[in-house]
Amino acid sequence: MADHCTFCKIINREIPSKIIYEDDLVLAFDDIKPAAPAHVLIVPKVHLDSVDEVSAQDPIVAVLVNRASHVAKQLGLREGYRLVINNGDNGGQTVYHLHLHLLGGRFMTWPPG
Repeated sequence: MADHCTFCKIINREIPSKIIYEDDLVLAFDDIKPAAPAHVLIVPKVHLDSVDEVSAQDPIVAVLVNRASHVAKQLGLREGYRLVINNGDNGGQTVYHLHLHLLGGRFMTWPPG
C-alpha cells in the first residue's frame, strides 16, 4: 500500500473512520464530506491509483459494485441509490486510490455536475 495514501491509512487504521463494511478485499466507510444522507466510500484494500490501472482480467470493479449493493441493503436504501467512480482531476477524483461512492437517502438529480 502507498505510504502517502489517505485511504491506505484508513485501511491500516492509521486514520480513524466510521467503518460500515469490511471483508478481505474491500473496506467501506462514511465519506467525511457527504453529498447525500448516505454517502459511503468503498475502496479495494489493494492500492490502485485509479480506474485506469484496472486490467480487463481484474474483477475489482465488479467486487466494488457487489459490495456497494450489499452496503445499500444494509443501510436500507430501498428507494434506490447512485454509484460513482471519479477518474482524474477533471473527473473530480481527489484521492488517488480507486474508490466507489455510494450515495443515497434522497432523490438524485441529473446531470450530476
